[in-house]
Amino acid sequence: MMLTAMIAVFLLGYSLIALEHPLRVNKAGTALLTGTILWVMYLYTGVATLPAIEGQLLESAGEIAETLIFLIGAMLTVELVDSHGGFSFITNRVSTKDKRRLLWLIATITFFLSAVLDNLTTSIVMVMLLRKLVGDPKERWVFGSVIIIAANSGGAWSPIGDVTTIMLWVRGNISTAATIPNLFLPSVVSALIPVLIASRYLKGDLVPPDTASASRADEGLTEKLPAKTKLTILILGVLCLLFVPVFKTITHLPPFMGILLGVGVLWIYMEIMYARSPIEERLKLPLSKVVHRIDGTTLLFFLGILLAVDALRHVGILSDFAYWLDKNVGNVYIVNLIIGTLSAIVDNVPLVAGAMGMYPVATAEMVAAASDPVYLSHFMQDGVFWQFLAYCAGVGGSMLIIGSAAGVVVMGLERINFIWYLRKISLLALIGYLAGAGVYILQNLLF
Repeated sequence: MMLTAMIAVFLLGYSLIALEHPLRVNKAGTALLTGTILWVMYLYTGVATLPAIEGQLLESAGEIAETLIFLIGAMLTVELVDSHGGFSFITNRVSTKDKRRLLWLIATITFFLSAVLDNLTTSIVMVMLLRKLVGDPKERWVFGSVIIIAANSGGAWSPIGDVTTIMLWVRGNISTAATIPNLFLPSVVSALIPVLIASRYLKGDLVPPDTASASRADEGLTEKLPAKTKLTILILGVLCLLFVPVFKTITHLPPFMGILLGVGVLWIYMEIMYARSPIEERLKLPLSKVVHRIDGTTLLFFLGILLAVDALRHVGILSDFAYWLDKNVGNVYIVNLIIGTLSAIVDNVPLVAGAMGMYPVATAEMVAAASDPVYLSHFMQDGVFWQFLAYCAGVGGSMLIIGSAAGVVVMGLERINFIWYLRKISLLALIGYLAGAGVYILQNLLF
C-alpha cells in the first residue's frame, strides 16, 4: 500500500512540475517537497531499518552533491568567460543571419561538443552562446530544445559523453573501440530528423539581442579589457572544461574534482589579472562576484528531482519494474526501448544502474554453459543489450524536457515551458529516437 502511495506522490509531484506555468508554483519548490515526502514515506514502508535508510540517504546525498558541484563549477566557468566577453570571439564570427542555417550550425556544434564534454556542460555553453545570437526568447526556446536533443544524441555515442555511458564504460560493459562505430550513425539520425523538422518553425532572419538590455558593468568591463585578455580567458575556460574527462581518465576521481581544479585555476588567474590591470574597481568582476549570478533555482530543482528518484530506487520500485520487463518481455531491443522511454520520465542514471545490477557482464564460459547461449551473448562486453542501452537511455531523455540533465539545465536557464516542449518538441524527439533505434537494429541485422 505504501509503495503504491509513493508512486502516486511521485506522479502528483511530476504533474505539478509539468503544470508550473499555469499553476504559478515554482518547480523547484515542488521538486524539493516531492523528494522530501518520498523519503519520509520510505521510512514507513518497513523495507529497511532507520539506520539503513540513513545510510542510503547519505549515499544519495553524496551522489547528488557530485552532480550539483559539477554543475556549479561548469556554470561558474561559463559565466566567467561570458561576463568577460570571451564568447564574442565565437559569436562575432557567426556571420549567418538566417535562422535555419544557424539552427543547423548550433545543432552540429552541440552534437560533437557533447561527445568530448558531457551533455550537461555542453548545454550550458551553448545556451550562453545562444543568448549572444538570438534576441527573441520564444525563438530561443526552439534553439534551446534542439540543443537538448543534439546534446543527448551526441553524448550517447561517446563513452565520456553522458553519465550513463560513463557508468557502462567504467564498469566494463562497453568499450570505446566498439561503442563509437556502432552508435555513431544511430545517434546522428536521432538528432538529424528532429532538427530537420524543427527548422520549419523558423523563417526569415535573426533578431539580434537588445544590447541596451545588457548590464552596464559587463559593458564597461568588456570595453576596457584588451582583445588578448578576452581570448586568454576564453581559451583558459574551454581548456578547463575539456580537461575534465582527461582528469577523470587519468585519476579515476569523480568529474566534479576536475571541474573544481579548473575553477581554482581560473580564480587564481583572474585575481592576478585584476591585480595587474588598471581597470576601475567598480567594473571588475572577479569570481567572487560572478558566483552570485548562478541560478540557484535550477540547482534546487535538480536536488529535489534526484532525491525523489533515489527514494524510488532505494525502495526497490525501479528494480522491480526492470525485473518484470525481463520476465515478461525478454527481448533486448524492446526492453531497452521501454527503458529509453522511461528515461524521459525518471532519471536515466537509476534506470541504467538497475539494469546493470540485474545483468552481470557475461563471459564466454557463461555463454557456453547457458541454456540459451544466443540470448546470453547479448550481455557480453559490447553486446547488443549494453550498446543499445547506452543509446536508448541517453537519447530517450530528450522526449520530455525534464528527462535529462541537459533538459533540466536548459529549462532552468531559458525558462522553457514544460507544456510548450511537450506540444512542440516531444513528438520530434520521439521520431528521432525511434529512427535512430531502427538504424541500430538494422545495422545488427545486416552486419
